[in-house]
Amino acid sequence: MRPIKSPFIKTLIFLFILALVITSQLYITGNQYIIRGFANTYMKGRTTAGIYDYTDFDNRIILSGQAQAWDLHSNYNQIPLTDSLRFNLEKYKSDAFIIIHDGKLFYEEYWNGRTAVDVSNSFSMAKTYVAFLLFKAIENGDIQSLEQPITDFLPQFKNDTFGAKCSVGDLAAMTSGFDWKENYYLPLNPTAKAYFGTKINDQMLNRKFISEPGKHFEYLSGNTQLLGMVIEKATGHNLSYLLSEQLWKPLGMEHNALWSLDGSGETEKAYCCVNATALDFAKIGSLFLQKGNWKGRQIIDTVHIDKMTFPNTAAFESTEIPVYGYSVWMDYSQSPAFYAFLGHLGQRTIIVPEHHLVILRLGHKKDERILGKRPLEKTATDAYYMVDEVVKMLDKNLEIK
Repeated sequence: MRPIKSPFIKTLIFLFILALVITSQLYITGNQYIIRGFANTYMKGRTTAGIYDYTDFDNRIILSGQAQAWDLHSNYNQIPLTDSLRFNLEKYKSDAFIIIHDGKLFYEEYWNGRTAVDVSNSFSMAKTYVAFLLFKAIENGDIQSLEQPITDFLPQFKNDTFGAKCSVGDLAAMTSGFDWKENYYLPLNPTAKAYFGTKINDQMLNRKFISEPGKHFEYLSGNTQLLGMVIEKATGHNLSYLLSEQLWKPLGMEHNALWSLDGSGETEKAYCCVNATALDFAKIGSLFLQKGNWKGRQIIDTVHIDKMTFPNTAAFESTEIPVYGYSVWMDYSQSPAFYAFLGHLGQRTIIVPEHHLVILRLGHKKDERILGKRPLEKTATDAYYMVDEVVKMLDKNLEIK
């Protein structure tokens, strides 16, 4: 056999062998999800997950029932976006922007070839939906209370010093003390593994709790994934079925939705990944604004909406402004005050009670700027200017009246 002399061929052989070695090591160490993650991000010109990733995953259908279209506001799409708002929505690659005022569709606009019937990822807005399912499980008697220990449903943590003390409410309030690092860009990270990996339940059960539950707020996607497991154990149903029966059908959603599953195709990625239309997402915000009532029917107890949207003051230091309740973000120090469901890449459902207002934005990029010292600047700078600019639009509307 003649020796290989071409430097190009030698380089190709070396790279091929290197790829085999790296791939084998990833499988040996249980990190093969990185291969899928690389293919679904960097190979597509991105550094993180995308809002249309559901096409790359198995999904479970969230069935809708009898569709109810939005009633149109008397000034539907007649008041233009402010120049500042439009600039920022387009700068950060928005796909959809919806305004609901007084329970009616006031404004809608779509970009990048998207339309009202296109679905996209909720990302962490799904955390609020899972907490909603928790409170419905309490209403239905499947879960006793927020104080019930998770070990009643996940006995694997009975010998975990801190895990044995963790309640279902700690998971929803992000006060569990679970061992998790929240990062959406590093490949060797539990969040990335949960997103691109296979058996997500095994991943959760193989981690520990590392601090006393109920003491301090720390936003962790692993909490919501565990909460999803608790709810499924308690009710005997998967999350997609529950969301269909308890939200999609009662609210008359106009389209079926999809909940993306882990790589095994068995378990919903509870902490993210409900894929629906902008107008259907907006109905959930409107339900919260109306204290759980939808067209005269009480879908969830008002007490539970209040509990979710009230800041969990015990989880924050005395020098901090509490910004989180039960899977809902909030800033009640501002005028007007608001609360919100927030997702990676700037998925937003913002509720402004004072103005009977729901604002929804879906898109590809998040505004990372720090524009002031307001409590949610690091998490949702854009929420502040969206509220401010939409209120300006409403002022114009009032002048027309």
